[in-house]
Formats: sequence, C-alpha cells, structure tokens
Amino acid sequence: MSDPVLRLQSITRIYQSDAEPLTVLSGASLTLQRGEIVALVAPSGSGKSTLLHSAGLLERPDGGEVFIEAQQAGSLSDDARTKLRLQKIGFVYQFHHLLPEFTALENITVPQMVAGVPEAQANKRSLALLEKFGLAARASHLPGKLSGGEKQRVAIARALANRPALLLADEPTGNLDVATSNLVFDELLRVVRSENAAALIATHHPDLAARMDRQVRLQDGALIQLS
Repeated sequence: MSDPVLRLQSITRIYQSDAEPLTVLSGASLTLQRGEIVALVAPSGSGKSTLLHSAGLLERPDGGEVFIEAQQAGSLSDDARTKLRLQKIGFVYQFHHLLPEFTALENITVPQMVAGVPEAQANKRSLALLEKFGLAARASHLPGKLSGGEKQRVAIARALANRPALLLADEPTGNLDVATSNLVFDELLRVVRSENAAALIATHHPDLAARMDRQVRLQDGALIQLS
C-alpha cells in the first residue's frame, strides 16, 4: 500500500490566554488514504477548525507531527510549508470566499497560475471542473450573478484545481438550504472520487456524515473512530 495522503500523529494544540492555557487538541491522530472520504463529526467549538488548520499546514501544532504523503511537515520552513500546501492541499470553507471581481472561470484559473500552470492549460482544467459541477454555462459569470449553491460549487472546483492529494473542507454546505446542500454535497463527493483525492470533511449533520466512507469524532481533543 502507498503512503497515506495524511497522517496526523498525536497532534496537540494549546492556545495561551490571560486566564489559563486552553488545550484544544490533545493527542489527535488520524490516517487518511488516497481515494478515502472521511467525515469529521464535531460540534461547534470543539476544535475542528483547529484540526483542519493543523492538517492543512496553516497552523503549527504544539506537539505531534503532520505528514503529507510521507513528507514530515514540522521541520519545514514556512516557505516550504506554503509550497507543500499549494501543491498537495485544497481547502473548502463554509463561505465560498470567491474573488468578486473575477468570473467563475477566473476564480478557478488564478490558483493554478499562481502554482506556475500556463494560462491556457489552467483555463482548460477550469472549464473541465466547471463541466463536472454542471456550471459550464456559468463560466463567464461574476460571483454576484451566481446562486449560493453555484458559488460553493465554484469554490470546491477552485480547491480541486491544482489536483491536490488532500481536500480539507470545513462545513462546506453549512451556509446552504437543505435541498441545495444535498445537491452540492452529492457533486462534491462525486467529483472528489473522480479525482481520486483523499478528503476530510467536517460536518455536524449525521445524514451527510453517513454518506462518507467512515466517520471520526473530535472529542476532548482526540479523534475517535465511529464507523
């Protein structure tokens, strides 16, 4: 078997405050293989965003280690971590965070060009992703002309643009109504599987969690296997 896409080894994260230190993560461990979609079940305030930020190399844990495709991240410089994140990791947040002055196509193309992909090749990849998400006809639309569900699908396509080995999503449909949420989530799962990426998706909705390959719960700072 190939190396895991993501391995979290006893991650600890402690925030300092005026009162006393707040331990958010305490020995959290997880292994995620390519092609595997895992639900991170956690209520608000439990530390799920901190876990995702640690896994995505946006924060340095206070203890433990993060491995991305066997690359140990803890000893890397900030520049090297940024490069690894750009090459290997895609993020989707609850709110789309699209650039309002750019079209749907441009929002997906720009991250690829930042990564060094030629514009023509980036546009081709962007159009293919928009097609996968049923948005080819909306390629030239600015975010202000898109529905909430369409914006989030563009955001997911943008996260997948550089063919990341790992997709991290923090309540990616939490800002949508139930019907739109189900539609967007179906398309997210379908496209992530077709891209053969590994995904860790935080959600507090049991029905969405049940549609993934397995579930882990963040509880008292540690990860517990549910299914």
